[in-house]
Amino acid sequence: MQLEETDSTNSYAKANLPILSDRTIVSALKQTHGRGRFERAWVDLGSENIFMSLILKPSDEFKPLYANLTQYFSVILCEMLEQYGFKPQIKWPNDVLVDGKKISGILSETVMQGQNFKGLVLGAGINLNAQKEDLAKITDKEVTALNIEVGHFIDKNEFLDKLLERFFENYDEFLNKGFVMIENDYIKRACFLGKEISVKGFSDTKTGFAKTVNSEGELVLEKDNKEFVLTIGDIL
Repeated sequence: MQLEETDSTNSYAKANLPILSDRTIVSALKQTHGRGRFERAWVDLGSENIFMSLILKPSDEFKPLYANLTQYFSVILCEMLEQYGFKPQIKWPNDVLVDGKKISGILSETVMQGQNFKGLVLGAGINLNAQKEDLAKITDKEVTALNIEVGHFIDKNEFLDKLLERFFENYDEFLNKGFVMIENDYIKRACFLGKEISVKGFSDTKTGFAKTVNSEGELVLEKDNKEFVLTIGDIL
């Protein structure tokens, strides 16, 4: 399903979840209020970039491994970008970087009705085609777009088709195995491990040595010979 314009593909997908079937893809040519994690804005860099959300209804009850679908998506996207000769990296939990610059953000939102799990919306913004002057307007972080890195225009529809094909190729297997299925692939692309980092959560910020990512996809920090296991956060 392609929309001409929407505030956010995730917001649209959540609002229409009851009437959208499992594995529906919602995309938009223009997104006026794109959202990232912690309610950050995702800037619209033009219609030749990807603003999309996947409707996923894998079961009638929520399972903890569903929270790792953003990490699964980040690995799939890295595999796509590696075909262009890059060595993309992942910034925990799911930002994808090329040469240290953000090229994609991923946001998963769970939809509940009382105690009943209705599904989840897995959204992604991917910078495929942008002008350098537009990227320069984003001042809170370094960003890039695939066309700038490779030096030519990227066919959005072709890229998206291949991305979705790769995503669903092993999706059912991932639902059975969880993060352990991608653990090695994820860790070898992690740019934060072995470093002193600060991680901002909803209520506080923790600083420590990024020791590992465990089999649940959680970040393990070490400070003063104590370990802290973080399930959510944003590396500053």
